[in-house]
Amino acid sequence: MPKFATFRAKRDSAAADSESSTSSTSSPPSTSILHVDMDAFFVSVELLDRPKLRGKPVVVGGQPNQRGIVSTASYEARKYGIHSAMPLRTAGRLCPHAIFLEPRHQLYSEWSDRVAAILGKYSPVVEMASVDEAYIDFAGTERLHGPPLAAADALLREVTASTGLPVSAGLARTRLVAKVASDQAKPRGLVWVPAGSEEAFLAPLDVRRIPGIGKVTEAALKARGIEKVGQLAAAAQEKLEGDFGRWGTALYRKARGGDTYEFLFDAEPKSISHNHTFGEDTQDRAKMDATLSFLTQKAMKRLREAGLSASTVTLTIRYQGFETFTRARTLREPTHLDPIVFEAVNQLFDRNWNRKRKVRLLGVALSQFTHGGEQLDLLDAGRREKLERLAKATDSLRDRFGFSKIQFGGSMTKGRAENEE
Repeated sequence: MPKFATFRAKRDSAAADSESSTSSTSSPPSTSILHVDMDAFFVSVELLDRPKLRGKPVVVGGQPNQRGIVSTASYEARKYGIHSAMPLRTAGRLCPHAIFLEPRHQLYSEWSDRVAAILGKYSPVVEMASVDEAYIDFAGTERLHGPPLAAADALLREVTASTGLPVSAGLARTRLVAKVASDQAKPRGLVWVPAGSEEAFLAPLDVRRIPGIGKVTEAALKARGIEKVGQLAAAAQEKLEGDFGRWGTALYRKARGGDTYEFLFDAEPKSISHNHTFGEDTQDRAKMDATLSFLTQKAMKRLREAGLSASTVTLTIRYQGFETFTRARTLREPTHLDPIVFEAVNQLFDRNWNRKRKVRLLGVALSQFTHGGEQLDLLDAGRREKLERLAKATDSLRDRFGFSKIQFGGSMTKGRAENEE
C-alpha cells in the first residue's frame, strides 16, 4: 500500500478567501483536484461474488427484521425509496422482495486497498476519505499522465478494467466542487468543472448538494427563501453571518465553490482503531477472544504501514443496552509487534469484562505514537528478531492475498467479521 496524504482545515481566513477567488493578475488556477467515488460500493463488491444478483434490488446492512441501518442499496433498490442510513425495517417495508445481505467489511476493505493502489499510481498526493471515496491532486503530474482531465479519464478506466467496479468522479479547482461534481456524475461518469465556472455549476443545485448542509441548515435557509445554491451565493455575507455566525461565513464561501482544506504529506494519525459489532449480543468468551485477536491484528498492520509504534492500548466494551466502557493501558515501551499489544488487550478484557452481561461491541485502539526505539527491554534479541520477521512476512502476504486470508491462530475465521468497522 502506498503512503497517502491527508488534509487539514486552513486556519488562515485570508488564505481561504484567496483560494475561493480568482485574480486577473495571477496565473489561471488549475482544476487539478479529483474526487473519486465508488458507485454503490458495498453492493458492487457483493455483485462480483454473486453475479446472479445483478439487476435486482439488493440491500447491504443486515436482514429486514434486524436492528440496524442500510449501508448501501443498489440502484434497483433505490427506485423504491431505499437509501443509506435508513432503518433496515423501513427498507423491508418499502421493498419486501429486495435481497438483504449481511455486510462483509473486511472484503470491502480489501477491494478498497486495490482501488487505492491504482490511485497511488497517478499521483503521490492521495487522501482516502473513506473506504469508497478519495481525493487526488494531479498538480505536477502532467509530464507523466498528461493534463488532469486526461489523467482522470485514464484513472477511471483503469479502476473499472482492473477491478470490475463502477466508479464516478468530479474534477475541479477545489475539493468541495470536485465532490459535488462526482455526485452529479453518478453512475459511472466524470464531470469536469473548469476553473472560473464554479458558481455557474453550483447555482441551479439544491442547497443540500453542498457538503455540510444538512436538514437543519436546509430548513433554516428555506425559511429565509433560499433553496438553491445560486440564491445562497447572492445573499449578503453580513446577513448570513448575522443569522448563522461563523457557519454563515462558511456558507458564503461554499456557495461560491471555495473550501478551506489543503493536503498534507506524510501526515500521521493520532490514533488507529477497529471495532466489531456482533450480529447478536454474546457472552461467548471464545468468540470474543477471536474478535479481539482479529481487531488487534488489523490495528497493528496499519500501525506498521505508517512506520509507527504505539505506547497506549485502549479497549472498548459495549454491553447490551449500549452502556459503553473504555479502558486504557500504557506499555512500558512503544511497540509495533502483535504479541505485546494482544497481551495488553487480553489483560484489559480479563479485568473489565462483566461476565454476567452480554456484549454488543468490542473495540481496540492504539495511540501515543513514536518512531523507533521500541522493545528496548521487553523481549530478548532473538525473539524480537523472529517476531519482526514474522510481522514483515505476514504483512507482505496480506497485501498480496488479502487480510482475511492470513491470520494468526485464534483470530476471527471467515464469516465472523460481518460488522467490523
